[in-house]
Amino acid sequence: MKILIDICHPAHVHFYKNFIWEMEKRGHIIKVTSRKKDVTSYLLNYYKINHKVLSIHIRNLLHLSIETFHRWQRLLKIIKKFKPDIITDVGGAFIAFPSKVCNTKSIVFTDTEFVPINKFITYPFSENILTPKCFFKNLGKRHIKYDGYHELAYLHPKYFKPNPSVLDKANLSKDETFTIIRFVSWGASHDIGHSGISFENKKKAVENFSKFGKVLITSEKELPYPLDKYRISVPPEDIHSLIYYSNLLYGESATMSSEAAVLGTYSIYIDDEGRGYTDEQEKRFGLVNNFNESNSSQLLSIEKGNEILDDNNSKKEARAKSKKLLNEKIDVTKFMIEFFENEVKT
Repeated sequence: MKILIDICHPAHVHFYKNFIWEMEKRGHIIKVTSRKKDVTSYLLNYYKINHKVLSIHIRNLLHLSIETFHRWQRLLKIIKKFKPDIITDVGGAFIAFPSKVCNTKSIVFTDTEFVPINKFITYPFSENILTPKCFFKNLGKRHIKYDGYHELAYLHPKYFKPNPSVLDKANLSKDETFTIIRFVSWGASHDIGHSGISFENKKKAVENFSKFGKVLITSEKELPYPLDKYRISVPPEDIHSLIYYSNLLYGESATMSSEAAVLGTYSIYIDDEGRGYTDEQEKRFGLVNNFNESNSSQLLSIEKGNEILDDNNSKKEARAKSKKLLNEKIDVTKFMIEFFENEVKT
């Protein structure tokens, strides 16, 4: 089988990496195209995944439109030359139309309900749209749900083992209390109209959580003074080990909130729209705490963070809850392999 994978975001490198390695072991031919966004290229190179960069991400809507058109053109040429059996990516905006033009199957993964552009340039052209079972929208007859999360494609215990050396890299001692704070750029198409946590509340969160231990910030944007001194210094490939050992993950990233839940760390997620998976991880497993972007809700989220950090048993409790989650959810990489191989047979 020949599979073309388009990877446009750092999280998608993690999502596909085990799938790529396992499929290659089975004799399938994989070709990867990519987008220069944040540390996407760095991670692909780190994991020794050969890839062809098709475009560079710039945070404005006009450039996104131009970029989409250029990626379509370049993908059409690659599809005609490579002749894949299946094309896949997360989100689908870049691959669905070119795959339809070339009469090639496209399998799109998504876990984000509020992406308005997808109903125009993704869903109508996709062979299958695969989402977690907790995805709360119905995308039609080609919509297939599985009982897992994207994060279980790479953080399932079969594939991930935390590396304690990350603590030395972050200048942390064993059993030291620390919080990871995540700020996003709010530059994605589904982020229009969002502003996230206010600067004042960012400072307030850091000041509050610093009373319990160290605070480490990871941010898609430059950090203004006085927050810049808290920026994480560990390599991108170590972030999941750092989350595993942390006491709290706080911020604006649904993906990292879910990663924390899977790894046994309580998380606090701030967003007006939320996600089906973070809702489930709160209601079913008690691992994510969801808040909206209103000032009052942001202040409540900081209080919740204080409560978690002040509880000496919170880490142990989160670990136990994550074990329940892992027992009830599937190995997503295994599901992907079986789905793709069966799809080609049919």
